[in-house]
Order: sequence, then C-alpha cells, then structure tokens
Amino acid sequence: MTIDAIREFIADDLKAVDEVIRHRLGSDVALIRQIADYIIGGGGKRLRPALVVLSARACGYEGRHHHELAAVVEFIHTATLLHDDVVDESGLRRGQATANALFGNAAAVLVGDFVYSRAFQMMVGIQNMKVLQVLADATNVIAEGEVLQLMNCRNPDLDEQGYLQVIRYKTAKLFEAATRLGAILGATPPHVEDAMAAYGAHLGTAFQLIDDVLDYSGDHALIGKNVGDDLAEGKATLPLIYAMKHGSKEQAQLVRRAIEHGGLDELGAVLDAIRTSGALEYARTQARAEAAAACSALDALPRSNDRDYLLQLTDFAVTRTF
Repeated sequence: MTIDAIREFIADDLKAVDEVIRHRLGSDVALIRQIADYIIGGGGKRLRPALVVLSARACGYEGRHHHELAAVVEFIHTATLLHDDVVDESGLRRGQATANALFGNAAAVLVGDFVYSRAFQMMVGIQNMKVLQVLADATNVIAEGEVLQLMNCRNPDLDEQGYLQVIRYKTAKLFEAATRLGAILGATPPHVEDAMAAYGAHLGTAFQLIDDVLDYSGDHALIGKNVGDDLAEGKATLPLIYAMKHGSKEQAQLVRRAIEHGGLDELGAVLDAIRTSGALEYARTQARAEAAAACSALDALPRSNDRDYLLQLTDFAVTRTF
C-alpha cells in the first residue's frame, strides 16, 4: 500500500481540507500570502491531516469539523517547519529551497508565527474545550522538543533514551494529537481515545526513526534533502548513537568527532561506520516495533475500511523511501 493509495481513499476529505487551508491562509499582508502559499503548495505527504480524517471516520464521526482540525494540525506542522529551517540553517526541504533561503530568516520566523496564531484562531472556532486543550498541550510539548533538540546539538553523549524523548516530543506528539482529535470528534469512550492517542504516538515515533535512517541511506532526489544533513547540524540521531556504542573504538571516536564539529568532512567514513555496525538495521527494527505497537492499539476500534487504512499507514511509515 502506498501513501498515494491512502490519499486516494480519502481524496474528497483531503480536497475539503485543502480548501480550508487556502481559505484560512488569507491575509491582507502580501508577504504572508506569498510565503504561506509557497510552503503549503510545496508538496508534502499531508500525513498528519490524513490521520485526523481517518481517525475521525474510524471513530464514527460524520460531521465536518475534522476538515477544520486537519487543517489546524497541518498549520502547526507548517509553522514548526518554518522555524526549524531557520534554526537548522536549512536550504532544502521537499526538494526545493526553504522559505528562509528564499525570503530570509526574519520573514520565515514571522510568517511561522502567523501560521501558529491562525491555527489557534481556528481551534477556538471549533468551540470544544477538550480539542483546544489537546492542541495547546501538543504545541507546547513540540516547542519543548525543539529546545531539547537544540540543547543536544553537538552532544555525542546523548543516549538512546534521550534521543527518544526528543522525537516523542518534537514529532510523535503531533501525530498523537491528530489521532486523539479523531476520537474526540467521534465521542468515543476514554479507553478508545487513549488507544487512538497511543496509535498516533507510536506511529509518529516509527516515522521519525525512519526519517533518521533515510538521512544516512536515502536517495537525495527522493527524500528532498541532502544525505547527512543531520550530521552537518551535529544531531546525534539513533544511527549515530548505535554506531558509537557498537562500532569499533576508532569508529566511535570518528562519529563522536563528527557530531562535536557538525561537519561533513568525514561523511564517507561515518556512513561506513553506520553500515558496518548494523546501526541502520537496528533503527529499522526499533521502528518496526513502534509500528507493531501502533497496530495493536487499533484493536480498540471496530473493523472498518478506515481502520484498515490506519493499519496500512504503519506499514508505509516503516517501508517508505522518502
């Protein structure tokens, strides 16, 4: 099952979400429109909006609020990308120039603030305090994750536990919020809502683990960024952490040095250390375990086509090449 097949299954809903996105990005300020249109129109998997839609449908929701909330989740994600690229000094995302590279750091940060605040305006419009609480809490945890990641940059002593904390805050939390929202809209009992949140958290963790694998094994044209970008930024992701722990003493010293200096001078040797230590397969194994836990969480839902597609998303998360 491909992500395109999943998107085709909910094509009408995603079209409605895109209409909400276009409408809600309206502003009298030309630069806001220009940057927002550039980011939203730049592709992307629309995975998080799809999670809101599929979760709501799988939980029996038949209204229209899931389109608005799917757009809110995408806006929160978009705002984090705008800010991330400034912090990371990134020049490429999804195969095209980043907004900060084209429009400057100041414009990217300020438009990111606009997109965040627009998301909160939309949340309030739903008039559901529980929805507002989930999204406000998620946004706060994501910000904590961003700061944790910044603190751990160029830190070769970060261990697997600390790494997992960063990705659960920074990435998995929005997945968790997306799937919990679907359950809230469907007015499910607490145990089902918690199961849906667990599904999203495990799926998001698996997704980020594979992202970090692809940073050292992906095709530049497919992943839309340069191989080794994480290393260039001094990020100690799981492949590097594992290689330092299980590689030779020389390899451990090499990887440690590369993280500390955040450069790509020895990228070839680092890639070799990652491959020969079994780091990529280990990270993939951890991702598959997270995906399996996500699948198990869906046992709380009755059988349906929407539930089947949520199951298929776990397979996509760990087998994807982009």
